[in-house]
Amino acid sequence: MNQEQLTATERTQIKRMAKRGNYERQVIYDILDEALVCHVGFIVDNQPFVIPTAYGRVEDQLYIHGSPASRMLRSLLSGIEVCVTVTLLDGLVLARSAFHHSMNYRSVVIFGTATLIQEAEQKLEALRAFTEHVVPGRWEEVRQPNSQELQGTLVLSLPLTEASAKVRTGMPMDDEADYSLPVWAGVLPLQLVAGEAMSDDKQRVYDDSHLQSKIEIPNYLYNYTRI
Repeated sequence: MNQEQLTATERTQIKRMAKRGNYERQVIYDILDEALVCHVGFIVDNQPFVIPTAYGRVEDQLYIHGSPASRMLRSLLSGIEVCVTVTLLDGLVLARSAFHHSMNYRSVVIFGTATLIQEAEQKLEALRAFTEHVVPGRWEEVRQPNSQELQGTLVLSLPLTEASAKVRTGMPMDDEADYSLPVWAGVLPLQLVAGEAMSDDKQRVYDDSHLQSKIEIPNYLYNYTRI
């Protein structure tokens, strides 16, 4: 495991509940690799925006992508500062008092300036990372983007150099006097669970006499997990 510590900055330093802060690069990577959606925060014309979007990671670069018409991507192309957040919810922490209820979670906050990826090979690698992040093993099975699709997709890269993680684990922390209350306390674990895959069974004629055969659900969907 990569034990390298990122240097805490004024923006990434955990101030409230500092003991939950973590600056290990591998911890940050692991959270990013398990989550599916990030929230991108930025300010344009004094108006704040927070946009949810998918992402991919390759080493110390976070990639986001979308249409050239996207306001978020067009704004980020101007070189403005961006804040990206990711959260995994692991459990509901139920205390004996309402005040001490909490959640077990793992989160990452990233600050920086995004840059446009223009080199075709790196752009394709970023798009592969998006696909493999969502469904590992999928990229090699599907038709990969053609030149027109590549040109119609913007890919931005955000370096993972100014980032921190914050993690809460464990049981509730009640006031000493409340431990005698006849109230159940503990943790209700939560996780993202995949349902049964549903096939798109539409068939198309691809020449004058043939129909595409029924395609079985791939094994990686039977065993799909985000853990």
